[in-house]
Amino acid sequence: MTVTSRFAPSPTGNLQLGNIRTATIAYLFARHANGKFILRIDDTDLERSKAEYTENIKTDLTWLGFTWDDYRHQAGREAIYNEARDRLMAMGRLYACYETEEELALKRKVLLGRGQPPLYDRAALKLTDEQKAKYEAEGRRPHYRFLIEHKLITWHDLVRGKVEFHGKDLSDPVLIREDGTALYHLGSVVDDIDYNITHIVRGEDHVSNTAWHCQMFEALGATPPQFAHMPLMFDDEGKKFSKRAGSLSIATLREEEGIEPIAIVAFLGRLGTSRPIEPFWSLNDFIAQFDITTFSRSNPKFVYEDLLRLNSRVVHAMEFSAVRDRLEAMGLNGVTEEFWLAARPNLTVLKDIAEWWHVAQGPVTPIITENLYIQEAATLLPTMPWDQTTWTLWVNALKEKTGRKGKDLFMPLRQALTGMDHGPEMANLLPLIGYDRALERLKKAA
Repeated sequence: MTVTSRFAPSPTGNLQLGNIRTATIAYLFARHANGKFILRIDDTDLERSKAEYTENIKTDLTWLGFTWDDYRHQAGREAIYNEARDRLMAMGRLYACYETEEELALKRKVLLGRGQPPLYDRAALKLTDEQKAKYEAEGRRPHYRFLIEHKLITWHDLVRGKVEFHGKDLSDPVLIREDGTALYHLGSVVDDIDYNITHIVRGEDHVSNTAWHCQMFEALGATPPQFAHMPLMFDDEGKKFSKRAGSLSIATLREEEGIEPIAIVAFLGRLGTSRPIEPFWSLNDFIAQFDITTFSRSNPKFVYEDLLRLNSRVVHAMEFSAVRDRLEAMGLNGVTEEFWLAARPNLTVLKDIAEWWHVAQGPVTPIITENLYIQEAATLLPTMPWDQTTWTLWVNALKEKTGRKGKDLFMPLRQALTGMDHGPEMANLLPLIGYDRALERLKKAA
């Protein structure tokens, strides 16, 4: 058996972190098993599906380093779904229902008021042909429900372990809308059969859907795939995603935040497992050590600052050859390997280097606060060569000469040299500014 998993997003918006976590785990699982990964665009919602979102999905996955062995759309497969519909009808597993939304809502309200689960009562199964004809004469069009058999439904989940439902505790799901189009449940099961999907990775909010789908697979003559239902990510307060975290799309992380793709994969591929979240620099290396059985059933907490910390560790290990072209694309022409190695330990994301380059290379407008002190500082400026100890030697000499300490000692120097009252560590920045520029800025500030 060739392991085959799939990622099946709806192109009704851009991918968010929850979607990407599902895609990441499904991809890693398939590649670890030397299997196939299918990208399936679930675009049966013609009104909300947009071609631009489909392209964005492909762009995001490609940027993360993901490739797919097959690419499919649900749109255009209506005839295939209709064939499955007709088969289920012929075997008595799909039946017509004529209740309106208002009538169904009232039934649910009554059941809940009695403290009972809001299961569909199968009233439609008792309708005579005359009653159905009367409804249709009134202009009602039927929707169709799948008849769940009242028997035990069980599977071994790769994350949750043994899962059991009983058919009598489930409502018959609607598979066909009043306009005759197939809902998610039918299209998904039919596609999973047709594309030989062996493993399905999805969120734990689909667990009850899976119980329905197991019987649908069997009714259509197929063996259900194996399932891995991932716990949903929560924020650092143990609640569902905050607005901040929930709004983080891959496009935002890539274009605005500057997060590295391998950091996202390593973070989401380890979040919620028993293994430490640590940096990787090769997607293939991460694939080799992936193990879906290490995921816990508890809801993992997504903390953006943790992602930033992981990203910084990735950046700190990058060789100059790996970033040279990217730096030039950022307009930072002339960055040397020496500069990169000096600035690298202080970067959280790659684009942070622009601040270092600006304050090191200039031009800057010094903040002038204490002329006499800056004049004195210029006279004590150490001679070349400079390294990361130069700043300490300089401020210690100034401290001994002037009696200053703390902020009064170093802040005027930072302001004169960088034109800012915050920024990179001066011990690392001073050698990048260099003796000539530093002396020129001090004289200008004085």
